[in-house]
Amino acid sequence: MAGTTPQSTSHTRSWWGWGWTDAHPDDAECTAMGALLPGTLGRPLPVPRVSDLGIGSPAAEPPRSLAHLISTDPGDRAAHSMGKAYRDVVRALRGRPGRIPDLVARPADDRGVADLLDWAGARQVAVVPYGGGSSVSGGVEYRGDAHRAVMSLDLTAMGRVLEVDTVGRAARIQAGTLGPSLEDQLRPHGLTLRHFPQSFEFSTLGGWLATRAGGHYATGRTHIDDFVQSLRVVTPAGTGESWRLPGSGAGPSPDRLFLGSEGALGVITEAWVRLQERPRHKASAAVSFSDFQDALRAVRALAQSDLSPANCRLLDSGEAALSGAAHDGRSILVLGFESADEPVTALLERAVALARSHGGRHGGAGGSDAAGGPPQAPGGDAAVSAWRSAFLRMPYLRDGMARMGAVAETFETAATWDRVPGLIEEVRREVGAAAVKATGHPATVNCRLTHVYPDGAAPYFTVLAAGRPGDEVAVWDELKAVASEVLHRHRATITHHHAVGRDHRPGYDRQRPEPFALALRAAKGALDPRGILNPGVLVD
Repeated sequence: MAGTTPQSTSHTRSWWGWGWTDAHPDDAECTAMGALLPGTLGRPLPVPRVSDLGIGSPAAEPPRSLAHLISTDPGDRAAHSMGKAYRDVVRALRGRPGRIPDLVARPADDRGVADLLDWAGARQVAVVPYGGGSSVSGGVEYRGDAHRAVMSLDLTAMGRVLEVDTVGRAARIQAGTLGPSLEDQLRPHGLTLRHFPQSFEFSTLGGWLATRAGGHYATGRTHIDDFVQSLRVVTPAGTGESWRLPGSGAGPSPDRLFLGSEGALGVITEAWVRLQERPRHKASAAVSFSDFQDALRAVRALAQSDLSPANCRLLDSGEAALSGAAHDGRSILVLGFESADEPVTALLERAVALARSHGGRHGGAGGSDAAGGPPQAPGGDAAVSAWRSAFLRMPYLRDGMARMGAVAETFETAATWDRVPGLIEEVRREVGAAAVKATGHPATVNCRLTHVYPDGAAPYFTVLAAGRPGDEVAVWDELKAVASEVLHRHRATITHHHAVGRDHRPGYDRQRPEPFALALRAAKGALDPRGILNPGVLVD
Protein backbone atom coordinates (compact mmCIF):
# COMPACT_ATOMS: atom_id res chain seq x y z
CA MET A 1 0.00 0.00 0.00
CA ALA A 2 1.49 3.34 -1.00
CA GLY A 3 1.51 6.64 0.87
CA THR A 4 1.43 10.01 -0.86
CA THR A 5 1.13 12.75 1.78
CA PRO A 6 3.84 15.42 1.22
CA GLN A 7 5.56 17.26 4.05
CA SER A 8 4.87 20.95 4.46
CA THR A 9 5.00 23.73 7.04
CA SER A 10 3.52 27.18 7.49
CA HIS A 11 6.24 28.35 9.90
CA THR A 12 9.63 29.89 9.11
CA ARG A 13 12.67 27.98 10.31
CA SER A 14 15.42 29.96 12.00
CA TRP A 15 18.61 29.89 9.96
CA TRP A 16 20.82 30.48 13.02
CA GLY A 17 19.01 28.97 16.02
CA TRP A 18 16.64 26.23 17.05
CA GLY A 19 13.21 25.70 15.54
CA TRP A 20 10.72 28.33 14.48
CA THR A 21 11.55 32.02 14.41
CA ASP A 22 8.27 33.00 16.09
CA ALA A 23 8.99 30.71 19.07
CA HIS A 24 12.28 32.36 20.08
CA PRO A 25 12.40 34.41 23.32
CA ASP A 26 12.14 38.13 22.68
CA ASP A 27 14.69 40.65 23.99
CA ALA A 28 12.81 41.19 27.25
CA GLU A 29 12.65 37.47 28.02
CA CYS A 30 16.34 37.07 27.16
CA THR A 31 17.24 39.92 29.50
CA ALA A 32 15.15 38.45 32.31
CA MET A 33 16.84 35.07 31.94
CA GLY A 34 20.29 36.62 31.82
CA ALA A 35 19.64 38.47 35.07
CA LEU A 36 19.40 35.12 36.85
CA LEU A 37 22.98 34.17 35.96
CA PRO A 38 25.92 36.32 37.18
CA GLY A 39 28.43 37.37 34.55
CA THR A 40 26.08 37.64 31.58
CA LEU A 41 25.64 40.62 29.24
CA GLY A 42 23.49 43.59 30.13
CA ARG A 43 21.42 43.22 26.98
CA PRO A 44 21.03 40.48 24.41
CA LEU A 45 23.14 40.15 21.31
CA PRO A 46 21.15 41.12 18.21
CA VAL A 47 19.51 38.42 16.14
CA PRO A 48 21.98 37.74 13.31
CA ARG A 49 21.15 38.63 9.71
CA VAL A 50 22.25 36.72 6.63
CA SER A 51 23.03 40.02 4.92
CA ASP A 52 25.78 40.71 7.50
CA LEU A 53 27.71 37.54 6.61
CA GLY A 54 29.06 38.86 3.32
CA ILE A 55 28.41 35.60 1.47
CA GLY A 56 30.31 35.58 -1.81
CA SER A 57 29.73 33.84 -5.11
CA PRO A 58 29.87 30.03 -5.18
CA ALA A 59 33.28 28.51 -5.82
CA ALA A 60 31.79 25.98 -8.22
CA GLU A 61 29.06 26.00 -10.83
CA PRO A 62 27.03 22.86 -11.47
CA PRO A 63 26.34 21.63 -15.00
CA ARG A 64 23.08 22.65 -16.63
CA SER A 65 21.81 19.07 -16.27
CA LEU A 66 21.86 19.43 -12.45
CA ALA A 67 21.06 23.13 -12.11
CA HIS A 68 17.37 22.47 -11.37
CA LEU A 69 18.38 20.58 -8.21
CA ILE A 70 20.67 23.28 -6.83
CA SER A 71 20.22 26.57 -4.99
CA THR A 72 22.86 29.28 -4.55
CA ASP A 73 20.62 31.62 -2.56
CA PRO A 74 22.63 33.22 0.29
CA GLY A 75 19.91 32.55 2.87
CA ASP A 76 19.67 28.93 1.81
CA ARG A 77 23.43 28.55 1.99
CA ALA A 78 23.66 30.19 5.43
CA ALA A 79 20.92 27.94 6.81
CA HIS A 80 22.91 24.88 5.69
CA SER A 81 26.27 26.04 7.04
CA MET A 82 26.02 24.29 10.42
CA GLY A 83 23.75 22.52 12.87
CA LYS A 84 22.05 23.69 16.06
CA ALA A 85 24.59 23.08 18.83
CA TYR A 86 25.37 25.85 21.29
CA ARG A 87 28.68 26.55 19.56
CA ASP A 88 26.83 26.84 16.22
CA VAL A 89 24.34 29.33 17.66
CA VAL A 90 27.08 31.45 19.23
CA ARG A 91 29.14 31.46 16.04
CA ALA A 92 26.11 32.74 14.14
CA LEU A 93 25.43 35.40 16.79
CA ARG A 94 29.04 36.57 16.54
CA GLY A 95 28.99 36.53 12.73
CA ARG A 96 31.46 33.64 12.47
CA PRO A 97 29.47 30.65 11.16
CA GLY A 98 32.45 29.04 9.45
CA ARG A 99 32.58 27.74 5.87
CA ILE A 100 29.36 28.56 4.04
CA PRO A 101 28.44 25.87 1.51
CA ASP A 102 28.68 27.02 -2.06
CA LEU A 103 25.68 25.00 -3.20
CA VAL A 104 22.56 23.50 -1.65
CA ALA A 105 21.28 20.51 -3.62
CA ARG A 106 17.84 18.95 -3.21
CA PRO A 107 17.60 15.69 -5.16
CA ALA A 108 14.17 14.10 -5.51
CA ASP A 109 15.30 10.50 -6.09
CA ASP A 110 18.24 8.11 -6.04
CA ARG A 111 19.24 9.03 -9.57
CA GLY A 112 19.59 12.66 -8.55
CA VAL A 113 21.74 11.70 -5.55
CA ALA A 114 23.98 9.52 -7.71
CA ASP A 115 24.38 12.19 -10.40
CA LEU A 116 25.28 14.81 -7.81
CA LEU A 117 27.87 12.51 -6.22
CA ASP A 118 29.38 11.71 -9.62
CA TRP A 119 29.72 15.39 -10.49
CA ALA A 120 31.09 16.31 -7.05
CA GLY A 121 33.66 13.51 -7.14
CA ALA A 122 34.95 14.59 -10.53
CA ARG A 123 35.28 18.23 -9.37
CA GLN A 124 36.60 17.59 -5.84
CA VAL A 125 33.53 19.17 -4.29
CA ALA A 126 32.85 18.09 -0.69
CA VAL A 127 29.34 16.74 -0.12
CA VAL A 128 27.75 17.12 3.33
CA PRO A 129 24.48 15.12 3.63
CA TYR A 130 21.80 17.15 5.41
CA GLY A 131 18.41 16.14 6.82
CA GLY A 132 16.62 18.50 9.17
CA GLY A 133 19.80 20.30 10.22
CA SER A 134 19.31 19.58 13.94
CA SER A 135 22.82 18.17 14.49
CA VAL A 136 24.35 19.19 17.83
CA SER A 137 27.79 17.68 17.28
CA GLY A 138 29.15 19.42 14.20
CA GLY A 139 27.86 16.74 11.85
CA VAL A 140 26.49 18.88 9.00
CA GLU A 141 29.19 21.50 8.48
CA TYR A 142 32.44 21.53 6.55
CA ARG A 143 35.69 22.36 8.31
CA GLY A 144 38.99 22.91 6.54
CA ASP A 145 40.01 23.90 3.04
CA ALA A 146 40.96 20.66 1.29
CA HIS A 147 38.11 20.88 -1.24
CA ARG A 148 37.57 23.55 -3.86
CA ALA A 149 33.88 23.85 -3.02
CA VAL A 150 31.26 22.49 -0.63
CA MET A 151 27.78 21.21 -1.45
CA SER A 152 25.11 20.62 1.19
CA LEU A 153 23.00 17.65 0.08
CA ASP A 154 19.53 18.34 1.50
CA LEU A 155 17.34 15.23 1.28
CA THR A 156 14.03 16.74 2.40
CA ALA A 157 12.63 16.65 -1.15
CA MET A 158 12.63 12.87 -0.64
CA GLY A 159 9.92 12.94 2.01
CA ARG A 160 7.37 10.23 1.25
CA VAL A 161 6.19 7.01 2.79
CA LEU A 162 6.43 4.88 -0.34
CA GLU A 163 4.88 1.63 0.82
CA VAL A 164 3.16 0.26 3.92
CA ASP A 165 2.99 -3.45 4.74
CA THR A 166 0.13 -3.65 7.22
CA VAL A 167 0.47 -7.43 7.53
CA GLY A 168 4.14 -7.30 8.57
CA ARG A 169 3.76 -3.87 10.20
CA ALA A 170 6.57 -2.19 8.27
CA ALA A 171 6.97 0.68 5.83
CA ARG A 172 9.38 1.77 3.11
CA ILE A 173 10.13 5.43 3.75
CA GLN A 174 12.35 7.96 2.01
CA ALA A 175 15.20 9.23 4.16
CA GLY A 176 14.33 12.92 3.89
CA THR A 177 10.95 12.49 5.59
CA LEU A 178 10.63 14.78 8.60
CA GLY A 179 9.24 13.34 11.83
CA PRO A 180 5.78 14.98 11.79
CA SER A 181 5.24 14.17 8.11
CA LEU A 182 6.30 10.56 8.67
CA GLU A 183 3.76 10.09 11.44
CA ASP A 184 1.04 11.92 9.48
CA GLN A 185 1.51 9.51 6.57
CA LEU A 186 1.40 6.45 8.84
CA ARG A 187 -1.60 7.60 10.88
CA PRO A 188 -4.30 6.52 8.35
CA HIS A 189 -2.95 2.98 8.68
CA GLY A 190 -3.25 3.03 12.47
CA LEU A 191 0.53 2.56 12.75
CA THR A 192 3.46 4.50 14.16
CA LEU A 193 7.24 4.29 14.04
CA ARG A 194 7.19 5.36 17.71
CA HIS A 195 10.50 7.20 17.47
CA PHE A 196 10.28 10.63 19.06
CA PRO A 197 13.61 12.36 19.76
CA GLN A 198 13.47 15.89 21.13
CA SER A 199 14.36 17.05 17.61
CA PHE A 200 11.38 15.11 16.18
CA GLU A 201 9.83 18.18 14.57
CA PHE A 202 13.09 19.19 12.87
CA SER A 203 14.82 15.93 11.96
CA THR A 204 14.44 13.22 9.34
CA LEU A 205 14.40 9.46 9.17
CA GLY A 206 17.73 9.51 7.31
CA GLY A 207 19.25 11.71 9.97
CA TRP A 208 18.08 9.37 12.71
CA LEU A 209 19.59 6.41 10.87
CA ALA A 210 22.87 8.12 10.03
CA THR A 211 23.36 9.21 13.66
CA ARG A 212 21.91 6.15 15.45
CA ALA A 213 19.49 8.49 17.16
CA GLY A 214 17.74 7.68 20.41
CA GLY A 215 14.05 8.38 20.85
CA HIS A 216 12.07 9.72 23.76
CA TYR A 217 11.23 6.33 25.23
CA ALA A 218 13.43 5.34 28.15
CA THR A 219 13.36 1.54 27.97
CA GLY A 220 12.89 -1.17 25.38
CA ARG A 221 13.11 -0.19 21.72
CA THR A 222 14.25 3.42 21.65
CA HIS A 223 17.30 3.62 19.38
CA ILE A 224 16.48 3.82 15.69
CA ASP A 225 18.66 0.72 15.20
CA ASP A 226 15.88 -1.33 16.78
CA PHE A 227 13.43 -0.45 14.01
CA VAL A 228 15.55 -1.04 10.92
CA GLN A 229 14.57 -3.86 8.57
CA SER A 230 16.69 -2.83 5.57
CA LEU A 231 18.49 0.18 4.10
CA ARG A 232 19.05 1.56 0.62
CA VAL A 233 22.27 3.56 0.28
CA VAL A 234 23.81 5.53 -2.60
CA THR A 235 27.62 5.72 -2.47
CA PRO A 236 30.22 7.02 -4.94
CA ALA A 237 31.05 3.36 -5.57
CA GLY A 238 27.46 2.37 -6.37
CA THR A 239 24.01 1.86 -4.91
CA GLY A 240 23.11 -1.02 -2.62
CA GLU A 241 20.06 -2.27 -0.74
CA SER A 242 19.99 -4.87 1.99
CA TRP A 243 17.33 -7.56 2.03
CA ARG A 244 14.21 -6.94 4.04
CA LEU A 245 14.32 -9.63 6.73
CA PRO A 246 12.93 -10.08 10.25
CA GLY A 247 16.36 -11.35 11.30
CA SER A 248 19.47 -12.88 9.82
CA GLY A 249 22.69 -14.55 10.89
CA ALA A 250 24.35 -14.22 7.49
CA GLY A 251 27.65 -12.62 8.39
CA PRO A 252 28.14 -9.05 9.62
CA SER A 253 25.01 -6.96 9.04
CA PRO A 254 25.30 -4.61 6.04
CA ASP A 255 22.89 -2.20 7.73
CA ARG A 256 25.22 -1.85 10.72
CA LEU A 257 27.92 -0.44 8.44
CA PHE A 258 25.75 2.56 7.57
CA LEU A 259 23.85 3.07 10.83
CA GLY A 260 25.78 5.81 12.60
CA SER A 261 28.02 6.48 9.58
CA GLU A 262 26.84 10.14 9.42
CA GLY A 263 27.01 10.33 5.65
CA ALA A 264 30.74 9.58 5.55
CA LEU A 265 30.32 6.24 3.74
CA GLY A 266 27.19 6.80 1.68
CA VAL A 267 23.85 8.57 1.51
CA ILE A 268 20.93 6.66 3.02
CA THR A 269 17.97 7.29 0.70
CA GLU A 270 15.34 4.78 1.86
CA ALA A 271 14.66 2.37 4.68
CA TRP A 272 12.18 -0.34 5.54
CA VAL A 273 11.35 0.22 9.22
CA ARG A 274 9.32 -1.78 11.71
CA LEU A 275 6.09 -0.17 12.89
CA GLN A 276 3.73 -0.60 15.81
CA GLU A 277 0.06 -0.04 16.45
CA ARG A 278 -0.69 3.42 17.74
CA PRO A 279 -1.14 3.43 21.55
CA ARG A 280 -4.65 3.89 22.92
CA HIS A 281 -3.92 3.59 26.65
CA LYS A 282 -1.52 5.87 28.53
CA ALA A 283 -0.80 6.69 32.14
CA SER A 284 1.96 8.63 33.88
CA ALA A 285 3.04 9.86 37.28
CA ALA A 286 5.90 11.57 39.08
CA VAL A 287 7.69 10.20 42.14
CA SER A 288 9.94 12.43 44.25
CA PHE A 289 13.09 11.52 46.19
CA SER A 290 14.93 13.42 48.88
CA ASP A 291 18.10 11.40 48.20
CA PHE A 292 19.44 11.18 44.64
CA GLN A 293 21.25 7.90 45.34
CA ASP A 294 17.95 6.34 46.42
CA ALA A 295 16.46 7.57 43.16
CA LEU A 296 19.28 5.94 41.17
CA ARG A 297 18.65 2.63 42.93
CA ALA A 298 14.93 2.91 42.20
CA VAL A 299 15.56 3.51 38.52
CA ARG A 300 17.95 0.57 38.34
CA ALA A 301 15.32 -1.67 39.94
CA LEU A 302 12.74 -0.49 37.40
CA ALA A 303 15.13 -1.06 34.50
CA GLN A 304 15.86 -4.59 35.73
CA SER A 305 12.18 -5.43 36.26
CA ASP A 306 9.81 -6.69 33.56
CA LEU A 307 7.73 -3.49 33.61
CA SER A 308 9.38 -1.68 30.65
CA PRO A 309 7.99 1.81 31.23
CA ALA A 310 7.81 4.02 28.16
CA ASN A 311 9.15 6.88 30.24
CA CYS A 312 11.51 6.45 33.17
CA ARG A 313 13.28 9.78 33.31
CA LEU A 314 15.07 10.82 36.49
CA LEU A 315 15.71 14.54 37.11
CA ASP A 316 18.16 15.56 39.82
CA SER A 317 17.09 18.44 42.08
CA GLY A 318 18.67 21.07 39.84
CA GLU A 319 17.11 19.68 36.69
CA ALA A 320 13.75 19.34 38.45
CA ALA A 321 13.89 23.00 39.48
CA LEU A 322 14.99 24.10 36.00
CA SER A 323 12.04 22.31 34.41
CA GLY A 324 9.55 23.45 37.04
CA ALA A 325 8.83 19.89 38.15
CA ALA A 326 9.93 20.57 41.78
CA HIS A 327 11.42 23.46 43.76
CA ASP A 328 12.00 21.81 47.14
CA GLY A 329 15.39 20.23 46.51
CA ARG A 330 13.94 16.84 45.67
CA SER A 331 14.73 14.73 42.61
CA ILE A 332 11.85 13.73 40.38
CA LEU A 333 11.28 10.43 38.59
CA VAL A 334 8.87 10.79 35.66
CA LEU A 335 7.14 7.50 34.85
CA GLY A 336 4.90 6.70 31.89
CA PHE A 337 3.29 3.64 30.34
CA GLU A 338 1.39 3.14 27.11
CA SER A 339 -0.19 0.28 25.18
CA ALA A 340 -2.15 -0.29 22.00
CA ASP A 341 -4.32 -3.07 23.37
CA GLU A 342 -4.78 -3.00 27.14
CA PRO A 343 -4.99 -0.57 30.07
CA VAL A 344 -1.70 0.32 31.73
CA THR A 345 -2.77 1.75 35.09
CA ALA A 346 -1.84 -1.49 36.86
CA LEU A 347 1.67 -1.32 35.41
CA LEU A 348 2.01 2.27 36.57
CA GLU A 349 0.87 1.33 40.06
CA ARG A 350 3.47 -1.46 40.22
CA ALA A 351 6.19 0.92 39.08
CA VAL A 352 5.21 3.56 41.63
CA ALA A 353 5.18 0.93 44.38
CA LEU A 354 8.66 -0.20 43.38
CA ALA A 355 9.89 3.39 43.44
CA ARG A 356 8.30 3.90 46.86
CA SER A 357 10.12 0.85 48.18
CA HIS A 358 13.37 2.72 47.45
CA GLY A 359 12.38 5.89 49.29
CA GLY A 360 10.21 7.57 46.68
CA ARG A 361 7.12 9.59 47.46
CA HIS A 362 4.05 9.87 45.24
CA GLY A 363 1.21 12.15 46.23
CA GLY A 364 -1.65 10.72 44.17
CA ALA A 365 -2.89 8.89 41.13
CA GLY A 366 -1.19 9.30 37.80
CA GLY A 367 -2.60 10.44 34.50
CA SER A 368 -5.56 9.03 32.64
CA ASP A 369 -5.41 5.61 31.08
CA ALA A 370 -7.04 6.96 27.94
CA ALA A 371 -4.76 8.11 25.17
CA GLY A 372 -4.32 11.85 24.87
CA GLY A 373 -1.67 14.33 23.83
CA PRO A 374 1.27 13.64 21.55
CA PRO A 375 2.56 10.06 21.71
CA GLN A 376 5.98 11.10 22.90
CA ALA A 377 4.67 12.69 26.08
CA PRO A 378 1.68 11.05 27.76
CA GLY A 379 -0.29 13.26 30.12
CA GLY A 380 0.03 13.04 33.88
CA ASP A 381 0.19 15.01 37.11
CA ALA A 382 1.51 18.56 37.50
CA ALA A 383 5.18 17.60 37.70
CA VAL A 384 4.90 15.54 34.53
CA SER A 385 3.15 18.38 32.72
CA ALA A 386 5.77 20.90 33.87
CA TRP A 387 8.59 18.62 32.73
CA ARG A 388 6.96 18.07 29.32
CA SER A 389 6.53 21.80 28.70
CA ALA A 390 10.12 22.53 29.70
CA PHE A 391 11.39 19.63 27.58
CA LEU A 392 9.89 21.12 24.43
CA ARG A 393 10.79 24.72 25.26
CA MET A 394 14.36 24.18 26.48
CA PRO A 395 16.23 24.50 23.15
CA TYR A 396 14.64 27.90 22.56
CA LEU A 397 15.60 29.07 26.04
CA ARG A 398 19.16 27.88 25.44
CA ASP A 399 19.37 30.17 22.41
CA GLY A 400 18.01 33.03 24.49
CA MET A 401 20.74 32.48 27.08
CA ALA A 402 23.31 32.37 24.28
CA ARG A 403 22.16 35.84 23.23
CA MET A 404 23.00 36.95 26.78
CA GLY A 405 26.58 35.69 26.42
CA ALA A 406 25.99 32.69 28.68
CA VAL A 407 27.15 29.13 28.17
CA ALA A 408 24.00 27.01 28.04
CA GLU A 409 24.44 23.55 26.61
CA THR A 410 23.99 19.84 27.21
CA PHE A 411 25.92 16.64 26.63
CA GLU A 412 25.05 13.00 27.16
CA THR A 413 26.71 9.65 27.66
CA ALA A 414 26.04 6.10 28.87
CA ALA A 415 27.82 3.84 31.34
CA THR A 416 27.24 0.64 33.27
CA TRP A 417 25.41 0.89 36.59
CA ASP A 418 28.55 0.31 38.66
CA ARG A 419 30.07 3.46 37.14
CA VAL A 420 27.04 5.74 36.93
CA PRO A 421 27.03 7.27 40.46
CA GLY A 422 30.74 8.15 40.41
CA LEU A 423 30.54 9.42 36.85
CA ILE A 424 27.71 11.83 37.66
CA GLU A 425 29.45 13.13 40.77
CA GLU A 426 32.78 13.71 39.03
CA VAL A 427 31.20 15.45 36.03
CA ARG A 428 29.36 17.83 38.35
CA ARG A 429 32.46 18.57 40.40
CA GLU A 430 35.08 18.84 37.65
CA VAL A 431 33.00 20.72 35.08
CA GLY A 432 31.84 23.08 37.81
CA ALA A 433 35.45 23.75 38.86
CA ALA A 434 36.48 24.27 35.23
CA ALA A 435 33.70 26.85 34.78
CA VAL A 436 34.89 28.87 37.76
CA LYS A 437 38.45 28.75 36.42
CA ALA A 438 37.35 29.80 32.91
CA THR A 439 34.88 32.55 33.82
CA GLY A 440 35.37 33.50 37.46
CA HIS A 441 31.75 32.61 38.17
CA PRO A 442 30.13 29.43 39.52
CA ALA A 443 28.20 27.24 37.12
CA THR A 444 25.14 25.04 37.37
CA VAL A 445 25.72 21.44 36.32
CA ASN A 446 22.53 19.38 36.41
CA CYS A 447 21.90 15.76 35.46
CA ARG A 448 18.99 13.65 34.32
CA LEU A 449 18.76 10.05 33.17
CA THR A 450 17.08 9.92 29.78
CA HIS A 451 17.40 6.20 28.93
CA VAL A 452 17.83 3.25 31.26
CA TYR A 453 18.86 -0.34 30.60
CA PRO A 454 19.16 -3.42 32.81
CA ASP A 455 22.95 -3.01 32.72
CA GLY A 456 23.34 0.77 32.76
CA ALA A 457 21.94 4.22 32.09
CA ALA A 458 22.37 7.32 29.96
CA PRO A 459 23.13 10.42 32.08
CA TYR A 460 22.34 13.70 30.30
CA PHE A 461 23.99 16.86 31.69
CA THR A 462 22.92 20.49 31.46
CA VAL A 463 25.55 23.20 31.97
CA LEU A 464 24.68 26.85 32.67
CA ALA A 465 27.62 29.19 33.11
CA ALA A 466 28.78 32.70 32.44
CA GLY A 467 30.72 33.17 29.23
CA ARG A 468 33.63 35.38 28.25
CA PRO A 469 32.25 38.11 25.97
CA GLY A 470 33.25 37.31 22.41
CA ASP A 471 34.91 34.08 23.50
CA GLU A 472 31.93 31.94 24.48
CA VAL A 473 32.77 29.09 22.11
CA ALA A 474 36.21 28.71 23.65
CA VAL A 475 34.69 28.53 27.14
CA TRP A 476 32.32 25.78 26.09
CA ASP A 477 35.12 23.88 24.37
CA GLU A 478 37.15 24.03 27.60
CA LEU A 479 34.24 22.69 29.66
CA LYS A 480 33.47 19.99 27.11
CA ALA A 481 37.11 18.87 27.10
CA VAL A 482 37.02 18.46 30.88
CA ALA A 483 33.77 16.52 30.67
CA SER A 484 35.19 14.28 27.94
CA GLU A 485 38.15 13.40 30.15
CA VAL A 486 35.80 12.33 32.94
CA LEU A 487 33.80 10.20 30.51
CA HIS A 488 36.95 8.53 29.21
CA ARG A 489 38.17 7.84 32.74
CA HIS A 490 34.90 6.03 33.52
CA ARG A 491 34.79 4.26 30.15
CA ALA A 492 31.55 6.05 29.37
CA THR A 493 30.66 6.59 25.73
CA ILE A 494 31.45 9.95 24.15
CA THR A 495 27.84 10.04 22.95
CA HIS A 496 24.76 7.95 23.64
CA HIS A 497 22.47 9.35 20.94
CA HIS A 498 23.77 12.65 19.52
CA ALA A 499 26.33 11.19 17.11
CA VAL A 500 30.07 11.79 16.81
CA GLY A 501 30.11 14.57 14.25
CA ARG A 502 33.24 16.67 14.42
CA ASP A 503 32.87 17.90 17.99
CA HIS A 504 33.09 14.40 19.50
CA ARG A 505 35.75 13.11 17.15
CA PRO A 506 38.67 13.24 19.66
CA GLY A 507 36.70 11.21 22.20
CA TYR A 508 35.52 8.77 19.55
CA ASP A 509 39.08 8.16 18.34
CA ARG A 510 40.05 7.18 21.89
CA GLN A 511 36.98 5.00 22.43
CA ARG A 512 36.97 2.76 19.36
CA PRO A 513 39.30 -0.27 19.06
CA GLU A 514 42.13 0.26 16.61
CA PRO A 515 41.34 -2.83 14.44
CA PHE A 516 37.84 -1.41 13.96
CA ALA A 517 39.31 1.97 13.03
CA LEU A 518 41.46 0.21 10.45
CA ALA A 519 38.39 -1.49 8.96
CA LEU A 520 36.45 1.78 8.94
CA ARG A 521 39.22 3.56 7.05
CA ALA A 522 39.26 0.72 4.52
CA ALA A 523 35.49 1.01 4.06
CA LYS A 524 35.80 4.76 3.58
CA GLY A 525 38.49 4.26 0.94
CA ALA A 526 36.45 1.65 -0.92
CA LEU A 527 33.07 3.42 -0.86
CA ASP A 528 34.27 7.02 -1.15
CA PRO A 529 37.63 6.81 -2.95
CA ARG A 530 37.79 10.55 -3.69
CA GLY A 531 37.02 11.45 -0.07
CA ILE A 532 34.13 13.81 -0.81
CA LEU A 533 31.50 12.55 1.66
CA ASN A 534 31.30 14.58 4.88
CA PRO A 535 35.09 14.95 5.24
CA GLY A 536 36.39 14.82 8.80
CA VAL A 537 33.53 12.76 10.21
CA LEU A 538 34.48 9.41 11.82
CA VAL A 539 37.69 8.94 9.79
CA ASP A 540 40.22 11.07 7.92
